[in-house]
Amino acid sequence: MRTLLLAASAALALTLPLAAQETTKPTALAPSEIVAAAPKADWVAIPAEDLLVMTLAPDADGKPRVVVIQLLPAPFSQGWVHNIRLFARAKWYDGISVNRVQDNYVTQWGDPNYDNPEAKGKPKPLPEGLKVMGEAEYITRASRETVPSVWTEAGKFPFDEAITPFRSVRAGTVPSRFADPYTSMAGFAGGFPVGLAIEGTMAKRAVPTGPDIAWPTHCYGMVGVGRNYSPDTGSGAELYTVIGHAPRHLDRNIALVGRVIEGMEHLSSLPRGSGALGFYTAAEANKRTPILTVRVASDLPLAAQPKFEYLSTESGTFATYAEAIANRRDPFFITPAGGADICNIKVPVRRLADAK
Repeated sequence: MRTLLLAASAALALTLPLAAQETTKPTALAPSEIVAAAPKADWVAIPAEDLLVMTLAPDADGKPRVVVIQLLPAPFSQGWVHNIRLFARAKWYDGISVNRVQDNYVTQWGDPNYDNPEAKGKPKPLPEGLKVMGEAEYITRASRETVPSVWTEAGKFPFDEAITPFRSVRAGTVPSRFADPYTSMAGFAGGFPVGLAIEGTMAKRAVPTGPDIAWPTHCYGMVGVGRNYSPDTGSGAELYTVIGHAPRHLDRNIALVGRVIEGMEHLSSLPRGSGALGFYTAAEANKRTPILTVRVASDLPLAAQPKFEYLSTESGTFATYAEAIANRRDPFFITPAGGADICNIKVPVRRLADAK
């Protein structure tokens, strides 16, 4: 379809007078063009300590399948992030498998004999040194240090200023189409999408100074920790990634620990399970994808460490990019939307060209 559209546009351009062709030139850059033009200073390197390299069994054609996960930076979910690094360094994840793929929802992996409806054997012993987190740790206290992207350079929270609807929104101060349906505010912290809120009623503060709490949001590709019923919060032995429409109702109910930044196609295209919640049944054991290894990138030989960087969510380029997503003006679009969901503003991440 895109090829046909481009061909038709080219044919039409040949029939128009030069003056008419001049008026049809695009007046705004597409979001991808804005990102491509971003200066080097606007990109932030992702530490190798914050990257997980997960190698799946080769596909049916023998092609390798590697997934790279960026772990959440402090202060979010650090107890679970600690555990995940511990699991990886203990090589506990080696030999586990993908056990659940629920269409338009999640792909989940872990020990097939741990908390699995079709488990037949004994679960793997957990490594020593794991932390146990409480439900209060699904959120973090918000401050200029923990959530810098929603404060102005002057150090004042732009509570009544809709500087950009996707960075900070107070319900009622901007058109409702800009408001986040799951909280009064949404923004970015450390390159990740987050929800923000003031505890209690806003009426108690004559001059609000900023949000009290913040938490990561369940957008496509985010990685979370599987758990049982409350008060269990999960250890990190079971992980999942979102492969469908953002299940934001899970925010603040399950720990998010990172996002897939490369190889998402290897997790989103797996066969769906027909059991409850998308688990593979006993008859579908052959559908489980083995996970060969999971390593913290900083533990790999230097030449094998993948190198990535993300577009700073505090940069002017990112603000321009996000505004362009909310109001597409490039040639294909007719009517700008006038707003954008936090999960629709995907933070650009790129692999450095000199890394393998």
